[in-house]
Amino acid sequence: MKFVAFERAKQGTGASRRLRITGRTPGIVYGGGAQPTLIELDHNALWHALKKEAFHSSVLEMELAGATSKVLLRDVQMHPFKQMVQHIDFQRVDANTRLHMKVPLHYSGEENSPAVKTDGCIANHVVTEIEVKCLPSDLPEFIAVDLSGLKKGVSLHLADVKLPKGVTAVTHGKVNPVLVSVVAVGGGDAAPAEAAPAAAAAPAKGGKAAPAAKAAPAAKPAAKK
Repeated sequence: MKFVAFERAKQGTGASRRLRITGRTPGIVYGGGAQPTLIELDHNALWHALKKEAFHSSVLEMELAGATSKVLLRDVQMHPFKQMVQHIDFQRVDANTRLHMKVPLHYSGEENSPAVKTDGCIANHVVTEIEVKCLPSDLPEFIAVDLSGLKKGVSLHLADVKLPKGVTAVTHGKVNPVLVSVVAVGGGDAAPAEAAPAAAAAPAKGGKAAPAAKAAPAAKPAAKK
Protein backbone atom coordinates (compact mmCIF):
# COMPACT_ATOMS: atom_id res chain seq x y z
CA MET A 1 0.00 0.00 0.00
CA LYS A 2 1.39 3.39 -1.00
CA PHE A 3 0.96 6.89 0.43
CA VAL A 4 2.49 10.33 -0.15
CA ALA A 5 4.25 12.36 2.53
CA PHE A 6 5.82 15.83 2.42
CA GLU A 7 8.84 17.24 4.22
CA ARG A 8 8.02 19.39 7.24
CA ALA A 9 10.26 22.37 7.92
CA LYS A 10 8.98 23.57 11.28
CA GLN A 11 8.35 21.72 14.53
CA GLY A 12 6.86 22.58 17.88
CA THR A 13 3.38 22.86 19.34
CA GLY A 14 2.49 26.11 17.60
CA ALA A 15 3.73 24.97 14.20
CA SER A 16 1.84 21.67 14.50
CA ARG A 17 -1.36 23.48 15.45
CA ARG A 18 -1.12 25.76 12.42
CA LEU A 19 -0.43 22.74 10.24
CA ARG A 20 -3.58 20.97 11.42
CA ILE A 21 -5.66 24.07 10.67
CA THR A 22 -4.58 23.83 7.03
CA GLY A 23 -5.74 20.21 6.80
CA ARG A 24 -2.33 18.57 7.28
CA THR A 25 -1.16 16.07 9.91
CA PRO A 26 2.36 16.27 11.38
CA GLY A 27 4.40 13.09 11.60
CA ILE A 28 7.86 11.60 11.86
CA VAL A 29 9.84 8.79 10.22
CA TYR A 30 12.66 7.16 12.19
CA GLY A 31 14.91 4.10 12.24
CA GLY A 32 16.73 2.32 9.44
CA GLY A 33 20.11 3.77 10.40
CA ALA A 34 19.11 7.29 9.33
CA GLN A 35 18.22 10.45 11.20
CA PRO A 36 14.53 11.02 12.05
CA THR A 37 12.68 13.00 9.37
CA LEU A 38 9.81 15.37 10.06
CA ILE A 39 6.93 14.87 7.64
CA GLU A 40 3.37 16.00 7.03
CA LEU A 41 0.45 14.23 5.34
CA ASP A 42 -2.87 15.27 3.89
CA HIS A 43 -5.33 14.65 6.72
CA ASN A 44 -8.27 13.46 4.61
CA ALA A 45 -6.16 10.97 2.67
CA LEU A 46 -4.62 9.73 5.93
CA TRP A 47 -8.03 9.43 7.60
CA HIS A 48 -9.32 7.14 4.86
CA ALA A 49 -6.07 5.13 4.80
CA LEU A 50 -6.33 4.44 8.54
CA LYS A 51 -9.69 2.75 7.97
CA LYS A 52 -7.98 0.07 5.88
CA GLU A 53 -6.65 -2.95 7.71
CA ALA A 54 -3.60 -3.23 5.47
CA PHE A 55 -2.39 0.23 6.53
CA HIS A 56 -1.91 -1.08 10.08
CA SER A 57 -0.48 -4.53 9.44
CA SER A 58 1.63 -4.47 6.28
CA VAL A 59 4.80 -2.88 4.93
CA LEU A 60 3.92 0.48 3.35
CA GLU A 61 5.54 2.40 0.52
CA MET A 62 6.07 6.03 1.43
CA GLU A 63 6.78 8.52 -1.33
CA LEU A 64 8.78 11.46 0.02
CA ALA A 65 10.62 14.09 -2.03
CA GLY A 66 10.51 11.94 -5.16
CA ALA A 67 11.97 8.86 -3.44
CA THR A 68 10.11 5.77 -2.24
CA SER A 69 10.98 3.92 0.97
CA LYS A 70 9.39 1.09 2.92
CA VAL A 71 7.96 1.93 6.35
CA LEU A 72 5.68 0.56 9.05
CA LEU A 73 2.96 2.41 10.93
CA ARG A 74 4.05 2.55 14.56
CA ASP A 75 1.84 5.05 16.38
CA VAL A 76 -1.24 7.20 15.79
CA GLN A 77 -2.36 9.96 18.14
CA MET A 78 -6.03 10.87 17.86
CA HIS A 79 -7.85 13.95 19.17
CA PRO A 80 -9.76 13.15 22.41
CA PHE A 81 -13.19 13.87 20.88
CA LYS A 82 -12.77 15.24 17.35
CA GLN A 83 -12.36 13.06 14.27
CA MET A 84 -8.81 14.26 13.82
CA VAL A 85 -5.41 12.59 13.61
CA GLN A 86 -3.04 14.76 15.63
CA HIS A 87 0.26 13.00 14.95
CA ILE A 88 1.56 9.86 13.25
CA ASP A 89 4.81 7.87 13.51
CA PHE A 90 6.42 5.59 10.93
CA GLN A 91 9.47 3.35 11.17
CA ARG A 92 11.80 2.65 8.25
CA VAL A 93 12.10 -0.99 7.28
CA ASP A 94 15.40 -2.79 6.86
CA ALA A 95 15.02 -5.74 4.47
CA ASN A 96 17.43 -7.86 6.56
CA THR A 97 16.00 -7.10 10.01
CA ARG A 98 13.19 -9.18 11.48
CA LEU A 99 10.03 -7.31 12.41
CA HIS A 100 7.69 -7.69 15.37
CA MET A 101 4.18 -6.89 14.15
CA LYS A 102 0.57 -7.64 15.08
CA VAL A 103 -1.28 -9.37 12.27
CA PRO A 104 -5.10 -9.76 12.15
CA LEU A 105 -6.71 -13.20 12.04
CA HIS A 106 -9.44 -13.72 9.42
CA TYR A 107 -11.79 -16.49 10.56
CA SER A 108 -14.07 -18.33 8.13
CA GLY A 109 -16.09 -21.52 7.75
CA GLU A 110 -17.46 -21.74 11.30
CA GLU A 111 -21.07 -21.94 10.03
CA ASN A 112 -20.17 -25.23 8.31
CA SER A 113 -18.44 -26.80 11.31
CA PRO A 114 -20.01 -29.74 13.20
CA ALA A 115 -19.99 -27.66 16.39
CA VAL A 116 -22.14 -24.87 14.92
CA LYS A 117 -24.10 -26.62 12.17
CA THR A 118 -24.94 -29.88 13.96
CA ASP A 119 -24.57 -29.27 17.70
CA GLY A 120 -25.85 -25.68 17.81
CA CYS A 121 -22.75 -24.27 19.53
CA ILE A 122 -21.27 -20.79 19.22
CA ALA A 123 -17.68 -20.10 18.13
CA ASN A 124 -16.23 -17.43 20.43
CA HIS A 125 -13.29 -15.58 18.84
CA VAL A 126 -11.03 -15.11 21.87
CA VAL A 127 -8.13 -13.62 19.86
CA THR A 128 -8.52 -11.44 16.76
CA GLU A 129 -4.82 -10.74 16.10
CA ILE A 130 -1.45 -12.25 16.97
CA GLU A 131 2.05 -10.85 17.17
CA VAL A 132 4.51 -12.35 14.72
CA LYS A 133 8.23 -12.15 13.97
CA CYS A 134 9.50 -12.30 10.38
CA LEU A 135 11.46 -10.53 7.67
CA PRO A 136 9.66 -7.63 5.93
CA SER A 137 9.29 -9.67 2.74
CA ASP A 138 7.47 -12.44 4.66
CA LEU A 139 5.06 -10.21 6.59
CA PRO A 140 1.48 -11.28 5.76
CA GLU A 141 -1.36 -8.75 5.55
CA PHE A 142 -3.51 -11.20 7.56
CA ILE A 143 -3.60 -14.87 8.54
CA ALA A 144 -6.55 -16.94 7.32
CA VAL A 145 -7.97 -19.44 9.82
CA ASP A 146 -10.42 -22.13 8.70
CA LEU A 147 -12.97 -23.05 11.40
CA SER A 148 -14.93 -25.64 9.41
CA GLY A 149 -13.44 -28.44 11.52
CA LEU A 150 -14.59 -27.11 14.92
CA LYS A 151 -16.16 -29.73 17.17
CA LYS A 152 -18.21 -29.44 20.32
CA GLY A 153 -16.10 -29.25 23.46
CA VAL A 154 -12.82 -28.67 21.55
CA SER A 155 -11.10 -25.26 21.40
CA LEU A 156 -8.81 -24.04 18.62
CA HIS A 157 -5.27 -23.27 19.82
CA LEU A 158 -2.42 -21.37 18.18
CA ALA A 159 -0.59 -24.64 17.46
CA ASP A 160 -3.58 -25.73 15.34
CA VAL A 161 -3.02 -22.87 12.88
CA LYS A 162 -0.51 -23.18 10.05
CA LEU A 163 1.47 -19.95 9.82
CA PRO A 164 2.87 -18.64 6.51
CA LYS A 165 6.43 -19.53 5.57
CA GLY A 166 9.04 -17.55 7.48
CA VAL A 167 6.55 -16.34 10.11
CA THR A 168 6.88 -17.19 13.81
CA ALA A 169 4.30 -16.38 16.48
CA VAL A 170 5.36 -14.37 19.53
CA THR A 171 3.36 -15.44 22.61
CA HIS A 172 5.27 -13.65 25.41
CA GLY A 173 5.48 -16.75 27.59
CA LYS A 174 1.97 -18.06 26.97
CA VAL A 175 1.99 -21.74 26.01
CA ASN A 176 -0.27 -22.49 23.05
CA PRO A 177 -2.97 -19.85 23.75
CA VAL A 178 -6.63 -20.41 22.83
CA LEU A 179 -7.76 -18.56 19.71
CA VAL A 180 -11.37 -19.79 19.45
CA SER A 181 -13.49 -21.47 22.10
CA VAL A 182 -16.62 -23.50 21.39
CA VAL A 183 -19.51 -22.53 23.65
CA ALA A 184 -22.53 -24.82 24.01
CA VAL A 185 -25.88 -23.01 23.92
CA GLY A 186 -27.92 -24.04 27.01
CA GLY A 187 -31.69 -23.88 27.54
CA GLY A 188 -33.98 -26.34 29.24
CA ASP A 189 -37.68 -26.95 28.62
CA ALA A 190 -38.60 -27.61 32.22
CA ALA A 191 -41.73 -25.78 33.38
CA PRO A 192 -41.58 -23.59 36.50
CA ALA A 193 -42.16 -25.38 39.78
CA GLU A 194 -45.12 -23.13 40.59
CA ALA A 195 -47.00 -24.50 37.58
CA ALA A 196 -46.89 -28.10 38.85
CA PRO A 197 -49.96 -27.97 41.18
CA ALA A 198 -52.09 -26.31 38.48
CA ALA A 199 -51.02 -28.92 35.96
CA ALA A 200 -51.97 -31.69 38.38
CA ALA A 201 -55.45 -30.23 38.82
CA ALA A 202 -56.05 -29.85 35.09
CA PRO A 203 -58.42 -32.49 33.56
CA ALA A 204 -56.99 -35.15 31.33
CA LYS A 205 -58.22 -35.28 27.75
CA GLY A 206 -61.79 -36.71 27.81
CA GLY A 207 -61.79 -37.00 31.65
CA LYS A 208 -62.96 -35.03 34.64
CA ALA A 209 -61.03 -32.56 36.68
CA ALA A 210 -59.49 -33.93 39.86
CA PRO A 211 -61.39 -32.87 42.96
CA ALA A 212 -59.91 -30.06 44.95
CA ALA A 213 -58.42 -30.98 48.32
CA LYS A 214 -60.76 -30.46 51.25
CA ALA A 215 -59.87 -27.85 53.82
CA ALA A 216 -58.91 -29.13 57.26
CA PRO A 217 -61.66 -28.77 59.88
CA ALA A 218 -61.41 -25.79 62.17
CA ALA A 219 -60.27 -26.47 65.76
CA LYS A 220 -63.03 -26.63 68.39
CA PRO A 221 -63.04 -23.89 71.08
CA ALA A 222 -61.83 -24.99 74.47
CA ALA A 223 -64.59 -25.85 77.04
CA LYS A 224 -65.23 -23.36 79.84
CA LYS A 225 -64.51 -24.48 83.38
